[in-house]
Amino acid sequence: MTDSIIEEVRAIREQHAASLDYDLDKIYADLKARQEKHAAEGWVVVSPPDYPPSEPNLALQRVRFAQR
Repeated sequence: MTDSIIEEVRAIREQHAASLDYDLDKIYADLKARQEKHAAEGWVVVSPPDYPPSEPNLALQRVRFAQR
């Protein structure tokens, strides 16, 4: 079974890497520049969450498995 969205994303990623000769420094610099450009245009750039989470949310776990 294939997923067309995943295939499309992989093809775009491959084209991007090929256009920069698969040089990781160039790829990083290009992605960083695009991120800064989008932020300057008003796009919201979301930082990744802390991983692993500092503490599990036990309140949600108790609600999920509560007896009725």
